[in-house]
This record gives sequence, structure tokens and C-alpha cells, in this order.
Amino acid sequence: MRIAVTGSIATDHLMTFPGKFADQLIPDQLHRVSLSFLVDELEIRRGGIAANICYGMGSLGHRPILVGSVGDDFADYRSWLERHGVDTDSVHVSELRHTARFLCTTDEEHNQIASFYAGAMSEARDIELGPVADRVGGLDLVMISPNDPEAMVRHTEECRERGLAFAADISQQLARMDGAQIRGLIEGAAYLFTNEYEKALVEQKTGWSDTEILDRVQTRVTTLGPKGVVITRKGQPETHVPAAPVDRAVEPTGVGDAFRAGFLSTVAWGLSLERAAQVGNLVAAHALESPGPQEYRLEREVFLTRLTDAYGQSAADEIAPHLP
Repeated sequence: MRIAVTGSIATDHLMTFPGKFADQLIPDQLHRVSLSFLVDELEIRRGGIAANICYGMGSLGHRPILVGSVGDDFADYRSWLERHGVDTDSVHVSELRHTARFLCTTDEEHNQIASFYAGAMSEARDIELGPVADRVGGLDLVMISPNDPEAMVRHTEECRERGLAFAADISQQLARMDGAQIRGLIEGAAYLFTNEYEKALVEQKTGWSDTEILDRVQTRVTTLGPKGVVITRKGQPETHVPAAPVDRAVEPTGVGDAFRAGFLSTVAWGLSLERAAQVGNLVAAHALESPGPQEYRLEREVFLTRLTDAYGQSAADEIAPHLP
């Protein structure tokens, strides 16, 4: 499968606060919060949702097509992604703005407070998918992940016009978008990805029930953190896949992106949705055990051993022929 991943490409500034955010909040003063956190650590990492997904897919042997907008400071990052199997020829380079920045502070319970500077990402709205499809000989699936809101709308509409299958992942832009925009991004999606909180927020903002959303998307994938993932399709039994065991949680940023990378990679191999969720969960575990969203490595034998331990020998036997 030829899969294009649209979305943010950014540099992550990840900080660690050795306490709990909740302890710093005064219930009757939440209408005028003024807080400063003295952090213990600062890590500057490669990130951005689309780039993180592509890194994971490249690590699993695919060559995903990254579609997004960056600044002229992207050269080293481009080289890194290319070395890890990512096609970056459809990345737009801004002449005016820097690559986006994600600034995130994580507390000891892995709660996060973050800000995102869009920078060059705002120019993603000018990218057409048609030339991308022409360059690579067609697209089998377009992943529309958080990006400039106008870009997300444009890419979704273009997918419908061109008859391209697309996956919807609104996540970080749910807070910014209204119900009409969210309904437009969901309608007709092959896959809808959310976590448990985002699932409820999608339903609240669109005014659609779970059943009504399943009338409009083929497959709904809801990640549940340590409880795993649930896959729902209209008229079919719900599938729950438990999470893969984690050796030691280090940094949660990019874990959802790693899940999507594993899920889409397994779909591209032609395997079942249950296997897709299993691989997604294990790639997510690798990301959680690493200090940044693109710092993990997927070593074949280790991956298969952990897959066997988590999901059984039959799962490993099905996936082994596809791993590089």
C-alpha cells in the first residue's frame, strides 16, 4: 500500500516536572490560573505527529510519504527521516517561517501541559494531494492527522473529490475546531482514531452518538492507554485488544503516534484489525520506554519475542514474514 501521512512536522521541547500538576491547582481559582513550573529536565527531540507516524512506519519496513510544511531549518531532520525509510519529497519548505515547535511539560503521573507554535505548518493549507499521488503512482490511503486546521479540511475534501480512502485523526485539534468542522473531517473516513477522552469530545462537539458516527466511518479505533484499544465497526462485535506490557515508562509524548504507525503498517501488510492493534500497542510500548517520540528502535528478534509474550505465538508467526 502507498500511504501518505499528512500533519505536523515539529521540534519537540520536552520538560519534566518532579511533582503533580493537580497539587498546584486551587479549585476556586481556576478562572485565573497563573503557574510556573521549575523543571528538572529539557530534551529537544524530533517530533510532529505526521513525522512520528512516518518514522514508526519506516522502522517497520514501509516507505510512507510524509506530507506537511517546514522551515528552511529542516535539512538535518529530513536526512534523519530519509535514513529511516520516509519519503520526504512532498514536504513543502517555507521561505518565511521556521519549522513548528511543540513545548510540553510532563508531571510525575504523566499528565501533560503543552503549547504548540505552528510556524511553517500554517502553509500546509497550500499543499495539493493530487501531485503527491501522481508522483508516487497513486495513493491507497491518506492519513489526515493534526495539522493546520485549514489544511486538514482541504486534504479531507480533496480525498473525497478524488476518491481516495482516508483516515481521520483530529486529536490535538479537537479543542480548536467546532462541531461542523469535526463532522466534515469524519464523514466517510475509512478509520477514525481517538483516545478515550477524545472519543467523548467528538461525540459532544458533533452531536452524533457512537452509533451515528459508526454510520459514517468504516472503522473506529479508540485507544485506552494501559487498558489497550477498542475497535468498533457497524454491525460487528467490538474487539478489545489489551495493551502490550511496558518495561519502564519514560516519556508519553508520541505514544499515540507510534500506535498509529504500527496499526497502519499492519493494515498495509493485509493482516487483520486485531493484529493491527497488537502491533500498534507494541510499537507504542517501545515509544513509551524511550525519551522521545523517535528515539526507539525496533529490533526484529526482540520485537517478535515481546509480541509472542504479549499476544501469543500465532500473532508472531503472522507478523514475522513482514518485518524487516
